[in-house]
Amino acid sequence: MKLNMIKDNDGATRNSKRVGRGIGSGRGKTSGSGHKGQKARSGVSIKGFEGGQMPIHRRLPKRGFTNIFRKDYAEVNLGRIQAAVDSGKLDASKPVNADTLMAAGVIGKAKDGVRVLAKGALSAKIEIHAAGASKAAISAIEAAGGSVVMAAAAPAAE
Repeated sequence: MKLNMIKDNDGATRNSKRVGRGIGSGRGKTSGSGHKGQKARSGVSIKGFEGGQMPIHRRLPKRGFTNIFRKDYAEVNLGRIQAAVDSGKLDASKPVNADTLMAAGVIGKAKDGVRVLAKGALSAKIEIHAAGASKAAISAIEAAGGSVVMAAAAPAAE
């Protein structure tokens, strides 16, 4: 195969719509914009406009706020960890952390750290390094003979 032989799959690209090219094209004269009015002109600015009535996004009350410093953890259940150990994707003898969980396909992204939750049963004796864990998850891991190592929290910026 040579560079000049490479082509796209059939149907992967479409020809651009050629407007204003005569009445026989079906897109002549007004070029698909209809007749007159704001929407027929260039520079249309009409999204959310309700004909002078107070728009709904201004009529509705606003509440709360979004915390931009919020932590978003990758949550993983004990049942998922046990399934990965059973299938041989995780080695129970080595410490389990975000990198090993990603490599095993248990989580997609580490985000701001891993948080372990207690859904499902755990029978393997494992050492888990995580940003957090629920009390039920910690007791289930310790009951199976394992341990949980929490990552040290970063100091708050002042």
